[in-house]
Amino acid sequence: MKNIILISAACLLALLSTIGASLPYPILPPLFAAEAPNAFNNFLGLPSKLLFGLALTINPLGLLIGSALLGPLSDRYGRRPLLMRTAVGAAIGHAITAWALVIQSYPLFIVARFITGLLEGNGAVARAMLADQLTGPLRLRAMSWLNGAFYLGWLVGPILAGATLHWGVTVPFWIAAAALMLVAVLVAVGLPRETPSLLTTSWWQVARDRHSLNLLRHEELRTLFIVQLAFTCGVASFYEFYPLWLVETANYHAQEIAWVNVGLCGTMTVTSLLAGGPSRHAPLLRASWYACGVALAVGILALGNIWVGIAAIVLFGIPNALYNTVIQGWCAERFSAHGQGAVMGLLATTFCIANIVVALSGSVLTLIDTRLILVAGAVSAAWAAWRMVAWRRQLDGAVEAKACQDLCG
Repeated sequence: MKNIILISAACLLALLSTIGASLPYPILPPLFAAEAPNAFNNFLGLPSKLLFGLALTINPLGLLIGSALLGPLSDRYGRRPLLMRTAVGAAIGHAITAWALVIQSYPLFIVARFITGLLEGNGAVARAMLADQLTGPLRLRAMSWLNGAFYLGWLVGPILAGATLHWGVTVPFWIAAAALMLVAVLVAVGLPRETPSLLTTSWWQVARDRHSLNLLRHEELRTLFIVQLAFTCGVASFYEFYPLWLVETANYHAQEIAWVNVGLCGTMTVTSLLAGGPSRHAPLLRASWYACGVALAVGILALGNIWVGIAAIVLFGIPNALYNTVIQGWCAERFSAHGQGAVMGLLATTFCIANIVVALSGSVLTLIDTRLILVAGAVSAAWAAWRMVAWRRQLDGAVEAKACQDLCG
């Protein structure tokens, strides 16, 4: 019963948090692609596509900092208090976002998206909570279900955005704020209080000395970072620019983008609920297969017409969900000695760095052709798949060498 309550609380937390985070995404492309310039989409006379790219960049920048810090901070101060405070703070960020749209202030919008992203880095804390409390096959299943809850939030959020947009462009953001306040209540009620830490180090010392990027001092974790960065650049190119591709290719609006997102997130949710079972194949080998699937889907989107592209968007969810389940479970097992919060924070931080890299490069490449950033993303994911195969062989070789050394010694 204790495990059921823990997993249920984590999944509800992930669902409501992601609903709050995903509401804005179908709204942004039409705002910046609007033909009529205004103070928002023509700030300082800059091209609207460039402003769109910067708007995409600032939220992952906040996520980057939050993911690097919140996981390790939760190792020190506890999962429950960090989750409560970040949920309330993200709600405030969405409220500021709504006000920025009312007064058409692009700078205030950027600040609000940064604050929201900073505090939405709490996903690493939820994953670390499950990794702490569960072991073996149940942990792998629970992480897969948690991913499914995150994906379901990306499905429900855009639907709510499309359904409420006719009441005003700020309404979805107020819904996001309310959902995140509900998250804070859920955490306060559903998660047990933790024993206070006896350490006296300040939060600033913990943030400085134990942030997730410190793990890069270890060679194997550096390899993980490089491979994961290449893969997530492919994923980020897809996430960030398929809505713009839909706008440019078929003149889709927020409601239509939301329905395409329903297909994508529904596929990822169902796949995650079914994933996590045992396999006779090595985790890195399976991850390389799924990375190939992601590369293929992104490449097809770049080169296909509207109907082929929509099919690629929906089917993208299968290999992406399977990859995340495998790699998170493998990292929880292999690198647990470094602290689950720090390890899960590193995975989240890597994705945030990828989002920033892709958003900045995409804001330039889309000035030429939106398909260029998609092609670059497909190549990046394909390279990650190839590198994972090589990494697995390297690890197998090291194991064989050690076994031979033990026998000879």
